[in-house]
Amino acid sequence: MKKIIIGVLLLLLLIAGYIGLNKYNAVFTPNVPDTLSSDILEIPTGSDYLTVKGLLVKNGMLIDTTDFDWLAERMKYRKTSMRSGRFKIQPGWSNRELIGHLRNGKQAPVNVVLNNERLLEEVAGKVARFIEADSLSLISLFNDRKQLDKLGVDRANLMTLFIPNTYEFFWNQSATDFLARMKKEHEKFWSKNNRKSKATAQDMSPSEVYTLASIVERESLRDDERPRIAGVYLNRLEKGILLQADPTVVFATGQFDLRRVLHKHLAYDSPYNTYMYAGLPPGPISMASISSIDAVLNPEEHQYIFFVAKGDGSGAHSFAKTMAGHSQNIRVYKKNLRRRGLR
Repeated sequence: MKKIIIGVLLLLLLIAGYIGLNKYNAVFTPNVPDTLSSDILEIPTGSDYLTVKGLLVKNGMLIDTTDFDWLAERMKYRKTSMRSGRFKIQPGWSNRELIGHLRNGKQAPVNVVLNNERLLEEVAGKVARFIEADSLSLISLFNDRKQLDKLGVDRANLMTLFIPNTYEFFWNQSATDFLARMKKEHEKFWSKNNRKSKATAQDMSPSEVYTLASIVERESLRDDERPRIAGVYLNRLEKGILLQADPTVVFATGQFDLRRVLHKHLAYDSPYNTYMYAGLPPGPISMASISSIDAVLNPEEHQYIFFVAKGDGSGAHSFAKTMAGHSQNIRVYKKNLRRRGLR
């Protein structure tokens, strides 16, 4: 009888040991494969537990789902609405490490790069490649009058909020979060290097500076020329002369692949057509680089009123103070085009 009791106890110990080993393995044994095709897991906002587990399985990040389920229950990770975000997963993690990271760990940030987008729709499409908010939700927000009023902008000058740069975001940012961040970055930008006081000295608002900078941006790819071109346009504004900027006509017509602006394009009636309407257009014609913004704030002081491309392939321009000088520069431009077989 004693032997039977000892035998039963040993069996119970073996069973308990087996169960304990299994539970130990469920907690501490690696359950993420040693190699992953991608180490990034993106959990959409509003996901439930089964969705998260499904994403882990789909991405090849779980070896054993049963053990994962068991520990998720005990760690109280399983919820109706799971934590969303973008997470970097380490190969060889145990269930405990994986669940702990998904529940409390830091998100893997994304870099949103803004540079030379021309239209708000392009901005939306670009941003939607990096964050959870899709382009439709961004475009909808860009057209939401109440939201824009809160930011102190309207749709015509909304582009002025976007300062070209690389911004670190969390992937699960909403469209509203994105726009609020852009407003904050805009204020930060204008608070530096006396930019606001320089704009005031020119009797311009930051929005007007940005609008002119967007024209300068589209006139020249050369940073070294932009302060001079900015000076030309500021001279025209001061003298009440039409800006007559070809890029504004391109924007007005929406024909962004135009290689040459013709007389028929100049007759296109739009408040953005600076051949027809005096002063600045209602808003930017594209995103303006920091180089172009600072060129308007720190223009070259001169008496030039005219400029035209040299046509020699350098991307440079020739400047003139008089119509006679401008006409001569145009002749040189046409001559260079003929020499290059482009006319």
